[in-house]
Amino acid sequence: MSQTITEKIFSHHVGSKVYADEIIETDIDMVIGNDITTPISIKEFEKVGATKLAKPDNFSIVMDHFIPAKDIASANQARISRDFALKHDLKYFFDERDMGIEHALMPEKGLVVSGDVIIGADSHTCTHGALGAFSTGMGSTDLAYAMITGKNWFKIPQSIKVEFVGKLQDMVSGKDLILEVIRILGVDGALYRALEFCGEGIESLSMDDRFSLCNMAIESGAKNGIIAPDSITKAFIEDMRVLNGKLRSEPIFHQSDNDAKYIKHIVIDLNALDPVVAYPFLPSNGKSISQAKQDRIAIQQAFIGSCTNGRLSDLRIASEILNGKKIDKKVRLIVTPGTQRIYKLAYEAGYIQILLDAGALVSNPTCGACLGGYMGILGDNERCISTTNRNFIGRMGARSSEVYLANAAVVAQSAIEGFIADPRS
Repeated sequence: MSQTITEKIFSHHVGSKVYADEIIETDIDMVIGNDITTPISIKEFEKVGATKLAKPDNFSIVMDHFIPAKDIASANQARISRDFALKHDLKYFFDERDMGIEHALMPEKGLVVSGDVIIGADSHTCTHGALGAFSTGMGSTDLAYAMITGKNWFKIPQSIKVEFVGKLQDMVSGKDLILEVIRILGVDGALYRALEFCGEGIESLSMDDRFSLCNMAIESGAKNGIIAPDSITKAFIEDMRVLNGKLRSEPIFHQSDNDAKYIKHIVIDLNALDPVVAYPFLPSNGKSISQAKQDRIAIQQAFIGSCTNGRLSDLRIASEILNGKKIDKKVRLIVTPGTQRIYKLAYEAGYIQILLDAGALVSNPTCGACLGGYMGILGDNERCISTTNRNFIGRMGARSSEVYLANAAVVAQSAIEGFIADPRS
């Protein structure tokens, strides 16, 4: 019987063919925690008397939400993870000296590869599906179970096929593709499903765009987002092998069978897709950039960063748009590179100088602004155009504030004009 890529990954792990809706227990290739969620996992780990990680080289902690610490509470919270990492001599512990946003850092370090089963106590763990892996967010107690046993339980999700046809248009990116998908499906239209992205439109997407696409699968309720590996995936993985000297494990490349079973098939024509802006207060509230421009929405803050769009290509397009220009005097532009390496490469390419000259503030890698934690809190009635992944009520600050989601080009152009703007005009 034919299988989807998600079914094939699980079948490989359990050693026999399995299919959607079956409940299985399988080994986990990488467990990812961060400074907010890991302390809860550590508490549960120690509560049951566990003294040893089942697979220490398959467990990582990335300090990325409130690092450097924003206050005493976050400093004490961070110390729990630091003490645990030292106690267990954790190989993959990333703190201030080698920091990055977890879903940008893990692929960069060669710690997640095609064919893996990956879990993390963060909903945007689905990002790593861009590599052709099964990757999903779970709760902190689920993480503790994996820390103790090296395994976890799954109900294999049914799959929705999302096919992109046509050619990517100017100033349209992976962010726009996923905002369009979420607009079509709604915030729960893919609840506990696998979103499998395919089609000729995928072939032209860079890895940065693919990470952005899979990152927001959860915003339609999906269990995971996934893209079958191709030459672009394999080239990225080999680059990470060279960069790090080795990969944590060898990739396994799966593809869906041509007659695999899907519960839904969506086709999106990229020839007709403009940049998309998600209005408050849901990522599914997508409008065309032409509608947003017509609505003349004034902004007080613009943000480029997060695990969705803090990659080198985002900083490049922003610097190209901002080169020789200044941001509007009423706007604050905050830029957060996804990792220290991205920051360094952007500096070497001259992007950082351009951003600074335009009036941007460039921060260390952090999730802080995205979740309304620090580094960009919105005040009462303020509006922000942002490359982040959520725009719920109060997401980035005051409950009366508003967040509009868009790609990096739209954010950069909007920072210049003071209103949500079309980078193509």
